Amino acid sequence: MTIDDRPLAIFLMGPTASGKTALACALADMFPAGILSVDSALVYRGLDIGSAKPDAATLVRYPHALVDIRDPAEPYSAAEFRDDAVAAMERISAEGRVPLLVGGTGLYFRALQRGLSDLPQADPALRERLAAEALVVGWGAMHTRMAALDPVAGTRIRPGDAQRIQRALEVMELAGRPLTELQQGGSAVRFPWRVLKLALLPGDRRTLHERIEQRFDGMLAAGFLDEVRALRDRGDLHADLPAIRAVGYRQAWEYLECEGDATEFRNRGIYATRQLAKRQITWLRGEMDARTFDPDRGDPLPEVKRAVEQFVGMPKPSRSRLPAGI
Repeated sequence: MTIDDRPLAIFLMGPTASGKTALACALADMFPAGILSVDSALVYRGLDIGSAKPDAATLVRYPHALVDIRDPAEPYSAAEFRDDAVAAMERISAEGRVPLLVGGTGLYFRALQRGLSDLPQADPALRERLAAEALVVGWGAMHTRMAALDPVAGTRIRPGDAQRIQRALEVMELAGRPLTELQQGGSAVRFPWRVLKLALLPGDRRTLHERIEQRFDGMLAAGFLDEVRALRDRGDLHADLPAIRAVGYRQAWEYLECEGDATEFRNRGIYATRQLAKRQITWLRGEMDARTFDPDRGDPLPEVKRAVEQFVGMPKPSRSRLPAGI
């Protein structure tokens, strides 16, 4: 019988507003864990309120790797995340702790554990031509063209997602093959850590929607629009940057550009967040090796603690727990 002697790691996954941060901090009180953020918005400095970034006091007490590592003007790719995450995990493991990866960005989790397919590099000239064509015919027509070439990608990529439509068309023109076929690749190298996957999977979508709405209103009360206004006032950011395309930020940016009224902005922001949660839940249901916990059926901590204890051993003496709202 072969013994798996790889170091241990934990993936704590879940949709937005499911309580991942509070649970991760509670686990860090109980086990020798180092927290690592798996969130495509938390990497950016200045995206604090709208990304539900843990506050400064929490980050002091529970340091999160890969938070505030990029300026919003700098795009950050899944490949860069994989390199940064592996380096952080190696450091945490070398310290005798268990990497605890927390977030809801499925692409980052997949890139880390399964690798990335070998896609063509960006072609600025081709990208500029596709953007010019979209100005004439619209991104809806570009989506139709993409879907004709790759029906699976046409289903997966939304008609309004200009960035992904452009990249898909660019890749297919450069490679001469459907994007979905190219993405079937990935690394065959074994992941260097043995992973316990834990997923917060709300069973009642209505309750999750209520939390999303309450949290979005809380963000507005905390000054979310002022935060986005400050980003706009920098003068070097624009709506097509990945940071500004983050859920909530895109809607706030458009509102500040005088597109729609306050009520419409709020409704669009909440709807976009719900759609994000829906996509995250769909992805999580495909993670067949994950242990799932419903956060709406009581505190998941006792069950999660038992799962982690079986995986890593007995917990360390517990510190006082954080308030449930963090």
